[in-house]
Amino acid sequence: MDDEKYRERLASGERAAVVEFLEEKREPLLRFIQRSMSDRLAAKVEPADIFQEVSVTALSSYEEIDFTERDPFHWLCGLAERRIIDAHRRHFSKKRAADKEVGLDAPVGGELSGGLIDVLTASLTSPSQNFSKGQKEFALLAALDQLPEEAREAIRLRYIENLPSKEIAARLGKTDGATRVLLTRSLKKLQDLLSENDLFQSMIQKPEV
Repeated sequence: MDDEKYRERLASGERAAVVEFLEEKREPLLRFIQRSMSDRLAAKVEPADIFQEVSVTALSSYEEIDFTERDPFHWLCGLAERRIIDAHRRHFSKKRAADKEVGLDAPVGGELSGGLIDVLTASLTSPSQNFSKGQKEFALLAALDQLPEEAREAIRLRYIENLPSKEIAARLGKTDGATRVLLTRSLKKLQDLLSENDLFQSMIQKPEV
């Protein structure tokens, strides 16, 4: 059964369609999960564990998704990215100082000072505001989901695997200069997307002049 047929059943709120779709997409989703996990995380967590978490989340949230506007498999991949971020935070994140920022030239290697959400939230927003962390994560994940796949991958490699731009360039098949431009533009796009969100509108740092 093709994805379009599943889309119709999912849009109608059919729970059995979620179960069947998860089973049909098990192997491609496991491959996506494996590609998206850092080597450090893969040493601690099995892709099948992430898949199981995705399945639970999908079954509990599918009724909230408008599948007339959302590709079903892309939705599952988005859920997988969120579970990978959560797993990385559980295993590797350390509490970071509220006023500490991480830039493109920050030292790499060793333990990450925070998961992707913590790093980007601290880097792109004013740390003095007391907004709900859960709300910020939701808004940031939604913004990330709007970026092209290559941009999301570059950000993941930089802020999850903590790789330098030269190594990211090698993985993406780009020059170091082009990779730095990609990262800079991707972060700027995130800022633009978040500035459209009421929660972040007063929190986005304005560039210094």
